[in-house]
Amino acid sequence: MLLRGKQRNQEHTKETMKSRPFFLDFILKEWLLAASAVGLVLTSVYARRFPSFSSKEFQVIFILAALFVSAKGLERSGLIRRLSLHFERGRFVALKLVLVTFFLSMVVTNDIALIVIVPLTLAINTRRKGIVVILEALAANAGSALTPFGNPQNLYIYWVYNVRATEFVSTIAPFSILFLILLVAVSFLVKTSSESPVAETEGLKISFTAVIYLILLTILVLTVLHILPVFAGIVVFLYAFLFDRNSLKIDFSLILTFVFFFGLANNLQFLIPFSMSHSGHIFLFSSLLSQVISNVPAALLIAKYTNQWQALLWGTNVGGFGSLVGSFANLIAYKLYITHDSTNNTASFTLKFISLGISAFFIASALYFILYGI
Repeated sequence: MLLRGKQRNQEHTKETMKSRPFFLDFILKEWLLAASAVGLVLTSVYARRFPSFSSKEFQVIFILAALFVSAKGLERSGLIRRLSLHFERGRFVALKLVLVTFFLSMVVTNDIALIVIVPLTLAINTRRKGIVVILEALAANAGSALTPFGNPQNLYIYWVYNVRATEFVSTIAPFSILFLILLVAVSFLVKTSSESPVAETEGLKISFTAVIYLILLTILVLTVLHILPVFAGIVVFLYAFLFDRNSLKIDFSLILTFVFFFGLANNLQFLIPFSMSHSGHIFLFSSLLSQVISNVPAALLIAKYTNQWQALLWGTNVGGFGSLVGSFANLIAYKLYITHDSTNNTASFTLKFISLGISAFFIASALYFILYGI
């Protein structure tokens, strides 16, 4: 009996020890979700009101979730992986990986692009993987900035401010084009080579669902461009629910974070009624705030106080550079690298990641003030 009691106590202790790291890991991983929830509750209690949500905010959440599902479906179909393996062969591996990350992020968001490309980079037989992953993170942030659906803050700004697609792209194009040129130049200097196993490439089959998800993604793009009505995006969820439910396993924490920050921003606007009109101040405040709370929530908060969407667009995209939390994409690339079995240079990688990110931040900031003045 005593022995059984001891065994039960030991099992209970083990379960307790296992639950603590899991809880701490969840808090560390979802700190932004937790912070936004706490902020929403505190401001609601203090203001004695329940926040109001606009129809456009619900539309943004709907479209963002649909984009995530379609991107997940494309990833599961094997199409993105097959294309990525093709780019890994032969010379200029770093350049090809950076370019595919840059252009892929325009369509499937910077987060999804890195989730696909970084593990492939770490799996291939190549040198200097650390610098390649850092360049991929920069490329994902720079490439996704160019389209309204490239990242969550872009979609929000584009949709809420009712911006024309051509005006949106032309406004942020200098930012993306400059970094495309810089990243190409730096990638040429990264001497590396790789040979992807032929068996892996030949054995990788592309599911027919790739065609379906490409069609669904096209429907979403037409929806974002206001060519199709918003409710057209429901076909993405219907198909996934009926035929491919695993594609519904998306980042719901990010969706919830959006909901909480919408409410928090509405409460703050009620409690602190002021506005910002100076474009330089909006750019600086949004880019610097992004370094602390990430560029997505920074866009949601500051949008409540200004109609200067151009400065906010630049500020939140430039703010994706710099700190590890400047963009969710930064955290994804960083965590994928440092937790991989083949990496053991965490301190050196962290220093390089932050140093190059800060350098990109200052270059992008200088470009903004050259184009728009202080």
